[in-house]
Amino acid sequence: MNLNPSPSTILLSLIPLIFLASSVSGQTCQGTCGKHPIKYPFGTGTGCGDPRFQKHVTCDQTQTPNQLTLSTHTGCYPITYIDYTNQVLYVSDPTMSTCACAQPSKGFGLDWDAPFAFQDNTIFALLDCSTSSSPIYKSSGGGNYSSAAPLCDTDGASVCSLLYSCQAVSRLNVPISTCCVYTPVDLGPEFEMDLQKLKCSSYSGIYGFDGRENDPESWNYGVALKYKFNFDNAFPAVCASCERSNGVCGYTGPYNTYLVALRFGMVSGLDHVE
Repeated sequence: MNLNPSPSTILLSLIPLIFLASSVSGQTCQGTCGKHPIKYPFGTGTGCGDPRFQKHVTCDQTQTPNQLTLSTHTGCYPITYIDYTNQVLYVSDPTMSTCACAQPSKGFGLDWDAPFAFQDNTIFALLDCSTSSSPIYKSSGGGNYSSAAPLCDTDGASVCSLLYSCQAVSRLNVPISTCCVYTPVDLGPEFEMDLQKLKCSSYSGIYGFDGRENDPESWNYGVALKYKFNFDNAFPAVCASCERSNGVCGYTGPYNTYLVALRFGMVSGLDHVE
């Protein structure tokens, strides 16, 4: 039996690898998007990062500088920071009300299949809600509504009073009872805060106070989202090895097949991740 492979056999065995290398090279996976370093599970284009995150987090390379964006059924939101150590994604909403600017908004929601969950310290404050018709207020009978809001956190009154003391929000000229706070955030099975349905005009998202709880002008406004690598939340070893060598982790073919490639397009390894 001849155990030495023929030249033609060697050539045929290299064809899939060459094809994959060409595929990755054409995908132009980058290590950054604007000011953001890009690491697994995120990517800058098709075939980069983890496919579960592909449609939710994208790099808009038509903007200068490039803009990393979270896309959901309620809109597109600029990503302000990614904490890779704690696996938290921070986004801003241009329609959100802050201490500096109060404006109407449609609300915020996550796609039901998005691999994200709200970070425990995220607070949503619904502003200028109708106390006579909003479903967040409990009816006391006879068509009247009490000041109790069972869907809201009663401990959030201080957040409401401080927000309503801001000059921009105070221009709404509405009583503090029209403010409702969600903490921890629970938007129900639809993962959506529909302000039109809730009869509220706007909202604020707050994910940190920086030790200055009594100064709403210094609060961190936005939305903090926790993500997981997979069911077991285990970082794929093959991707870790790739990134340590300044490579980019991507995928090809079925969703559970991962291709590890160097940034200049040469294949450095192929692994199968469940």
